[in-house]
Amino acid sequence: MHANETVALVTGASSGIGEAAARRLAREPGMRLVLVARREERLRALAGELPAPATWVATDLTDEDAPQRVLAHVEEQCDGLALLVNNAGAGWRGAFGETGYETVRRAMELNFDAAVRLTEALLPALRASAPSAIVNVASTSARVARGGAGAYSASKFALAGWSDSLFAEEKPHGVHVGLVLPGFIKTEGFPATELRERALTRWIVSKPEKVAEAIVETGLRGKAERYVPRPYALAAYARILFPGLTRRVLSGGSAAALTTSTATDATDRESSA
Repeated sequence: MHANETVALVTGASSGIGEAAARRLAREPGMRLVLVARREERLRALAGELPAPATWVATDLTDEDAPQRVLAHVEEQCDGLALLVNNAGAGWRGAFGETGYETVRRAMELNFDAAVRLTEALLPALRASAPSAIVNVASTSARVARGGAGAYSASKFALAGWSDSLFAEEKPHGVHVGLVLPGFIKTEGFPATELRERALTRWIVSKPEKVAEAIVETGLRGKAERYVPRPYALAAYARILFPGLTRRVLSGGSAAALTTSTATDATDRESSA
């Protein structure tokens, strides 16, 4: 790493929010990127298009050796690490009575455990590079849960809770921990076609580029957390102030339609937040 370079590592960088975050971060002065995802051909292509130096690690973050592989790459290619963006994630749908523990296990393994394991491996580098930052990309499902998405919500609730604790623990070490909570975001894994076709629900679907800006705000500008779109924060407040009403609303017919539209393509799991 050359003098005045800022190294940022983005997981799930092959498409969707991760790709948008990489493109946005690459526009920051002195930025150097490390791109992490499963699909090497996409990472190689993206690295060649960015206006900043970029390398990549093609790995499945649920693999046993993934954190050490990423750490070895950072130690070999970079002199420090200023920003870690834990973005890789996915959702597997289904009611618990039908899908059981296995769906919960899969969601936790990628959406929570993988982020924790990677952070553990890279935390010494982040502390050594302080002031530095970690951004965990959760979801509005980390605050409000819908039927059929319990496994996804559980993993994102865990990520949000852990982020709050990590913020307090790492502040003395100069490592800021930010949280981004996207709502419905149009990505390859979630085209949101049904929602975008309805005038009543079109407004609730945002773009990966908006989430990328939130990642910059929480990672480089010191914000604590950001909802995307911002009005989604109202749902979180309603859950606290009016829990019974919120549950009834989320169990109604319109909520069921939204739940049906949130299915994620697990084959492209890095694109999902």
